[in-house]
Amino acid sequence: MEKEFGLEMKDSLLDLKKEIIQTLISNNDDFREIVEGIDPKDIVDIASDDVDRKMLETIGAKDMKRLRLIDSALSRIEQGKYGLCMKCGKRIPRERLEAIPYALMCIECKNEDERRNR
Repeated sequence: MEKEFGLEMKDSLLDLKKEIIQTLISNNDDFREIVEGIDPKDIVDIASDDVDRKMLETIGAKDMKRLRLIDSALSRIEQGKYGLCMKCGKRIPRERLEAIPYALMCIECKNEDERRNR
């Protein structure tokens, strides 16, 4: 994956992560209390920290899954593996990554995976 596009997608992923955390803070009093109780840090780092179980209970399953996918994508960027399908190893089209920056699979593998899981 070209370096410039990787950096662009890293910024996009960090913005998405920050947006999810900001939404959780504004919509959930328990989450807000937990965040306010943590030492001041960059808001993006909050979901990556080993915070107590209560925080994880406050985050909805859907948001937690998205945060994990975002962290995984950020890790793949650092490893130079971003943009490669986790199943077949082919390049994920740029358009797909722009639409879903944390995509794990190319469209063909994702469709096959969804058909199998029905």
